[in-house]
Amino acid sequence: MNGLVNWPVNHLLCTGGGTAGHVLPTLPVIERVLARGGQVSFLGSRSGLEQQLLQGVDLSYYGISSGKLRRYFSWANFTDLFRIVAGVFQALRLLRRLQPDVVFSKGGFVSFPVVLAAWLLRIPTVAHESDISPGLANRLAMPFLHTLCLNFDATRAHRFHGRRLLTGTPLRGDLLSGDRERGRRLLGVAAVRSVLLITGGSLGADAINEVVRAALPQLLPRFEVVHVCGPGKAVTLQHAGYHQYEYVTEEWGDLLAAADLIVSRAGANTLYELLALGKPNLLIPLTLRVSRGDQIENAAYSEAQGFSTVLAEEHLTAESLLAAITNAWRQLPFTAERLADFRPLDATSLIVDALDAACDGARTPP
Repeated sequence: MNGLVNWPVNHLLCTGGGTAGHVLPTLPVIERVLARGGQVSFLGSRSGLEQQLLQGVDLSYYGISSGKLRRYFSWANFTDLFRIVAGVFQALRLLRRLQPDVVFSKGGFVSFPVVLAAWLLRIPTVAHESDISPGLANRLAMPFLHTLCLNFDATRAHRFHGRRLLTGTPLRGDLLSGDRERGRRLLGVAAVRSVLLITGGSLGADAINEVVRAALPQLLPRFEVVHVCGPGKAVTLQHAGYHQYEYVTEEWGDLLAAADLIVSRAGANTLYELLALGKPNLLIPLTLRVSRGDQIENAAYSEAQGFSTVLAEEHLTAESLLAAITNAWRQLPFTAERLADFRPLDATSLIVDALDAACDGARTPP
């Protein structure tokens, strides 16, 4: 197909994985390249997660060996090192065969072997970093990148000397087209009722789920509660005004639009979506026990800008959640004013332009 499309990027190869946040933001970029008549391939892990998230998309998927990158001592680091090396050789073989014009990396442990292989083959790579502090995979990949796209202007990439570009995160069309009235009709909510939407992310959060259910007797007189609890984590509860979902796909944009206040984790992609949609929010970031602290940094940044209020999970109880929701509700006028100043960028266009520029640069004779 190369040479048939009148664009610099005829064949785009995407990589990223480990969580939905390393895959879903690539979809608008993929769709834009496909709409231009281009070809797209995706190199992910063999776990099946990335391939499942990409079902129905017109691309070719390839799985490679991937080892997890850890910042702490673990015997698994030694075995995973061999998986990473194997992944580099597998990526080299695939890239030689596929001959993409450019690589777009969304990070995650599977991306590093692909970025390194692309650099060895002199294929330019454009990466996207969502968090205030780059993840380990992107930090290791930085010497091999042509362009690093940033979600927030406060993102630190001290040792990167290539092209930096503030883009924000690509937003899916279903989020941008969410309709408040359609969402309220879906819930059957009366016009006078306020909607509180609570989510622990795509996999749910046991700690949040437990506390929310304990707080329902106090929440339901004040709010219609929409609770996205995660796959397999729904329980049988019969409360008027309580709407429980394990996972939401097509209606997610409508439910976000219908919500007056959102309680959420502080993953960078989710946070950017809330800011871009102008949704007041209470963030409960993951603790250092189970993360590298990126959500804590994201939440602190957003709180300092006046976009969010924050509740540390270490202090999470039914009582503290109720108090934090009450505080966030009181601050709605101030938060709404600050959110109105947030100007989301056209991330998809900026990233696709960066991919085109990387191709042009790679083709320019030295």
